[in-house]
Amino acid sequence: MKRLIRLYVNGEPHEVLVPVYRTLLDVLREELGLTGTKKGCDVGDCGACTILLNGEPVNACLVLAVEADGTQVDTIEGLAQVGEEGVRLHPLQESFLRLGAAQCGFCTPGMIMAARALLAENPSPSEEAVRFAIAGNICRCTGYTKIVQAILYAANREVM
Repeated sequence: MKRLIRLYVNGEPHEVLVPVYRTLLDVLREELGLTGTKKGCDVGDCGACTILLNGEPVNACLVLAVEADGTQVDTIEGLAQVGEEGVRLHPLQESFLRLGAAQCGFCTPGMIMAARALLAENPSPSEEAVRFAIAGNICRCTGYTKIVQAILYAANREVM
């Protein structure tokens, strides 16, 4: 059985006919071509698929697409601003690059989206608050130090 759903992804409206069992992660990647959201464990343990659903961080692999009907979905692709001057990275993206917080990059989109939600709620978080906010995101390459530093750096540069 399929159902027509309406999503507002990165500010753009989309209508997609989806099987009722399809996850939001699969719809984003396969139907809408937004592959920045990574498919890691597919059971909600790694955080690689973290997106914002109506401003709240969620694991897209655990949300059925039909449950997201009518919602605002924000993915990593929606953070940078593209204009006549070119691409302007979001302060979180910039700080991850500047401070070397991304190594292989697989966890980076999920980390940044979790951090985005934190900074929207708390523009001046403590290190403890940052670590708590990204606790559901696994990075196999780092000890998280540079990731935490990058989030704190971005928080000090601009209110999200």
